[in-house]
Amino acid sequence: MSRHGNQRGSKTGRAAAALLLMAVAVIAGGVVWLTAEWQRPYQGFARDGVFVEIPRGLSNSAIAYRLAENGVVRSRLAFEVLCRWKSPATLQAGEYFFDRPATPAEVFRKLATGRVFVHVVTVPEGKTMKEIAELMEREGLASRMAFLAAASDATLVRDLAPKARNLEGFLFPETYQFPRHVTPERVVEVMVKRFREVWGKVQKETGAAGGGSVSAVVTLASLVEKETSVAEERSLVAGVFHNRLKRGMALQCDPTVTYALELANKYDGSLNSKDLRFKSPYNTYRNAGLPPGPIANPGEASLRAAVNPPKVDYLYFVANAEGGHFFSRTLAEHNKNVTRYRRLQAQNGRSGATKTGAQRAPQRNPR
Repeated sequence: MSRHGNQRGSKTGRAAAALLLMAVAVIAGGVVWLTAEWQRPYQGFARDGVFVEIPRGLSNSAIAYRLAENGVVRSRLAFEVLCRWKSPATLQAGEYFFDRPATPAEVFRKLATGRVFVHVVTVPEGKTMKEIAELMEREGLASRMAFLAAASDATLVRDLAPKARNLEGFLFPETYQFPRHVTPERVVEVMVKRFREVWGKVQKETGAAGGGSVSAVVTLASLVEKETSVAEERSLVAGVFHNRLKRGMALQCDPTVTYALELANKYDGSLNSKDLRFKSPYNTYRNAGLPPGPIANPGEASLRAAVNPPKVDYLYFVANAEGGHFFSRTLAEHNKNVTRYRRLQAQNGRSGATKTGAQRAPQRNPR
């Protein structure tokens, strides 16, 4: 080989080595940049946070673009490389909420584990359909009117309660998690589904009958739920109502009068003797037996009490001015308890104590 050939070979070797070193440096620099980028928190969105919707089937590249566009990650490229490096992990569809600086690695974990945004709402026991509608509106899940429209369709419980006029009684009180854009129809569907689950468990564990009796049980349970919030009293209240029904006595349940007045938009926050004569099929002072449907949405404990009332000989109860009730077997005993209640109520009033669970005690045929 000639001298010139050796020189050319030497130059080519040095150029190749230089290129190799340059490539190594670029790769090393890229690795360093990516490592730093993946661990560096970033927030390019407003202080109150940002929602990002990830549709089903969106590619990692498109997801990276959407996140960068919304200020969740600084570099679209860095996040896309992270996705490729983490393969075969799959980013899950859904709506995500970001409200603080996060590293691409943290964002990736959030999407890979499907920690989508949910709106948590708790529906307390004993709320009426209207009250639940107001709660949903306050929580920003649905307007009051839209929720009432959805809950007025009894199709979801037609097999359980063929004569149901709406979903009152079947919107089970529970803590729920809903996506931000849930529809009112979906909300009531989930609540009724939960009722069915609980009712099925109660049936199985108590041997309760199904079919046409479901509506009666739920109606009775709603009366129990509205009459007492004391856990150990629920079965006793159910027992009193059961005994009165067997004897053909009017239930004289104050909450049914309240419900009747609310339906007519005539309830002013209190009951008087005139209200007890209000003409309505729900008024259990005027009408014998159960009202035509539930007056609230009962919880599991009240359902159990209504399904299997204990064998007690009580026929009356009145508030004890401390949140619970006095139970009695005879009218004479009941009248003594009424006097006792009024005395305690007066004492509480003088002492400035709050009267809890104070209910009316009618003079004629009191419960």
